[in-house]
Amino acid sequence: MNKTPSDMTRLRVALFAGMAEAAGRRSIELAWEGGTVGELRARLAADCPAIEPLLARSGVALGDRYARDDEAVPAAGEVAIIPPVSGG
Repeated sequence: MNKTPSDMTRLRVALFAGMAEAAGRRSIELAWEGGTVGELRARLAADCPAIEPLLARSGVALGDRYARDDEAVPAAGEVAIIPPVSGG
């Protein structure tokens, strides 16, 4: 049986710095039944095209650690997109 968006868990993705500015908000909520970090990046780019240029260069944190694109993002949890920073 296929799940409908209303049956799926809502995943909250926190955004910071230039990523939050580009999106015009500090977080994005989306229906998510699970998938990889790479799939989450693609979904975020489709849902919020303004952040797409930063997504490939940004880190994805699951809880308190950075995750690779092939790692699973559970349907519930803490996710943050950390854009590249510069400074001295």
